[in-house]
Amino acid sequence: MAIREIRIQGDSVLEKKCKEVKEVTPRIRELIDDMLETMYEENGVGLAAPQVGILKRIVVIDIGDGPYVLINPVIELKEGSQTGYEGCLSLPGKSGLVTRPMHVRVRAMDEDMEEFVLEGEELLARAICHECDHLDGIMYTSLVEGELYDNEELYQNEDNE
Repeated sequence: MAIREIRIQGDSVLEKKCKEVKEVTPRIRELIDDMLETMYEENGVGLAAPQVGILKRIVVIDIGDGPYVLINPVIELKEGSQTGYEGCLSLPGKSGLVTRPMHVRVRAMDEDMEEFVLEGEELLARAICHECDHLDGIMYTSLVEGELYDNEELYQNEDNE
């Protein structure tokens, strides 16, 4: 396993649509392991393959209840809404207010190319939507309501309220 370089907003790879994974090869397994290690090292809750420069439809997510690996994910259901601050490892130190579904259902393949369905609420729903957007070249910054904030400035404002 290795920590990979995270691509930063402005890198053209983040604006491209990813290709489906046809089979899980040893290189794909290594990529998934590296993505998990990179996500944990950077204290993220999710990471998509294009964020490490690979245009494959793979995301990893861990909101604290163990990692999820989603290969070729397709969001089938979006319900409700939630608005909250969102950040991204590809735009360090920044966050913005984004509205996402409160509940989602996603169909994906696991590392053995077995299909499964994952349902998520609140933070998990937000993470699924955020990471799946990356696979289509969409950064959360295009969804921000208002302005982007410097995280230190945002936390200072919350402390003063």
